Amino acid sequence: MTIQLPDLKGGVRAYEPRQEPLALTPGAPFSSRTVFSAAHVVADPYADTTPDSPAAVDWDATLAFRRHLWSHGLGVAEAMDTAQRGMGLDWAGAAELIRRSAAEAKAVGGRIACGVGTDQIAAGSLEEVRAAYEEQLAVVEESGAQAILMASRALAAAASGPEDYLEVYGHLLRQSAEPVVLHWLGPMFDPALEGYWGSSDLDAATDTFLEVIAAHPDKVDGIKVSLLDAGREIDIRRRLPQGVRCYTGDDFNYPELIAGDEKGFSHALLGIFDPLGPLAAEAVRVLDTGNVAGFRELLDPTVELSRHLFQAPTRFYKTGVVFLAWLAGHQSHFTMVGGLQSARSLPHFARAYELADALGLFPDPKLAEERMKNLLSLHGVAQ
Repeated sequence: MTIQLPDLKGGVRAYEPRQEPLALTPGAPFSSRTVFSAAHVVADPYADTTPDSPAAVDWDATLAFRRHLWSHGLGVAEAMDTAQRGMGLDWAGAAELIRRSAAEAKAVGGRIACGVGTDQIAAGSLEEVRAAYEEQLAVVEESGAQAILMASRALAAAASGPEDYLEVYGHLLRQSAEPVVLHWLGPMFDPALEGYWGSSDLDAATDTFLEVIAAHPDKVDGIKVSLLDAGREIDIRRRLPQGVRCYTGDDFNYPELIAGDEKGFSHALLGIFDPLGPLAAEAVRVLDTGNVAGFRELLDPTVELSRHLFQAPTRFYKTGVVFLAWLAGHQSHFTMVGGLQSARSLPHFARAYELADALGLFPDPKLAEERMKNLLSLHGVAQ
């Protein structure tokens, strides 16, 4: 049985779907790496909303997906950009997501870290930015989750130079109850973050970033680097104070960065580990045994899919992530908060389906095929 998939030239081609998924079973957390999956949110498809409305979330399906990730030993990075922070999910929705997910994590014994930002304000003074961060930090800490200090659009707009970043982050780190993760999100994920850390020169920005950490090493559990630049991440992790982890956020080069080299390795906090969760977990368990080659053998073939989902404009990768969750049966529909399901093309979806199917990512390949055919039929592609 074949499926007719659109190509990038305006035609169609026949593809024969896989018949059996990979045999991947749940398991315990890992011993050699700390690994978080940044998780998506499931929209409520029955809500009468518009792209400008507050997000309507299907809480049962959203929390069920987090239990799926925890069952495979992965930590959940909650309310991050994968959950459409600033792209459909506002602070009110994110705060409820944090509280609900943190309670669920406590109930099942799952690891969770949550994003702290400033998205309750569009812009403001440095004092207002700091207050917004403080409000969100309090919500995360009160929930019992670890905090991830996310990059702030408002801070990028308000800061006049590196000294403003040093002051704001220094203040937040001094008052945080537990060590946090610092997140450097590059402009390819959010154009409003151009020039973060006070400079568009990445060498200068890196120096400021590291200066923040060096001044408060006891308050920084680790850093998440999302610059899609493996060489820069390796340089940064080699310059970190002892005991501060590097969590790769590089969805292009994650296998080599997690595997590491003779001077160290990266842990992981990745959006691509939302669709790859069970396979990624299996690979890390192989790495736990010291089998680097086996780890790379499992994870390297996933990079083509990841690069496809995260292709420019990279910020729309969430659409592909949710699309694959629908095909995999983790949700009953392909609807996103903010209407973001429209952000990628039909040929993009077709290629994502083909790559994911070839990897064996769909627990029920027949269901994935039927849903893909339904989408194609809706767009006029006869089967």
